[in-house]
Amino acid sequence: MSNNINTDTNSLCENLQEQVSQVLIRHKSILDITTKLDEYNARINRAVAKSVTSCGCISINASKQDFSNDSFEEMLDTVKDHLEGNVCNSCKEVLNGEIGSYLFYLAALCNSLDLNLNEILKSEYNTIKTLGVFSLK
Repeated sequence: MSNNINTDTNSLCENLQEQVSQVLIRHKSILDITTKLDEYNARINRAVAKSVTSCGCISINASKQDFSNDSFEEMLDTVKDHLEGNVCNSCKEVLNGEIGSYLFYLAALCNSLDLNLNEILKSEYNTIKTLGVFSLK
């Protein structure tokens, strides 16, 4: 295992996939990987909820979104994320860990299916860049 890490996006994705392929043993089955992705997705959601309910560093103030504006630019200004406050360092540390674990299993999934995570990211980026507002999700 090499300790040299090139941090450009291309190499970072490749390095992550390579490292995951070298250390993943216990949960190598595709069934384990997909259920681990579900588990860490739930843990990310739980960490966000705990940031609200236990820590209180953020709060959620949700209401109906207003999509009646005429232009995309106006919608960008009026559509809200419903979050108030900022994630504190303690909650950020938990979220970083859970998201990191999710990325680990995402890389494992890509390895199992012989997919290139970097190519997937590039393709999604290019789709969004090319389609612009027509790629709304």
